[in-house]
Amino acid sequence: MAKSIDQIVTELADRESIRELPQRYCDCVWRNDIEGIVGLFTEDASFSITAGNSENTTTGRANLQKMYKDALASVTPRPYIHNHVVELKGGGRATGRCYVELRDASNDMKWIGTGYYHDDYAKVGDEWKFQTRRFKAVRFDPREKK
Repeated sequence: MAKSIDQIVTELADRESIRELPQRYCDCVWRNDIEGIVGLFTEDASFSITAGNSENTTTGRANLQKMYKDALASVTPRPYIHNHVVELKGGGRATGRCYVELRDASNDMKWIGTGYYHDDYAKVGDEWKFQTRRFKAVRFDPREKK
């Protein structure tokens, strides 16, 4: 059965809103806008980082706020997002992957690492948000601030 124009427009608007999430996330990281970052997540969202054999997960906005504040105090990352793939699941749910290159503004924009995000998105009211965000480091060499 062919999709109606309304269905197509709704799907396009949803995809565009979802594609904006990682862009807005990177913009907030660049500006050290912790409130802005956390506002992109649902109330019960989680963020995980996997590097090597280690995984660390933070759940809930209050914990995310603390985690981002601590993380951005130790390094000045400048993320560059690439190749965002989105799959709409229906019912206000979607998944996606995007790839990231990280550079350190406090160290002459030297390369920190690369990897990808695997995201689950949820529509809250009229806004798409991160439900889960999982970062898989393929290579990660952060330098501690002195």
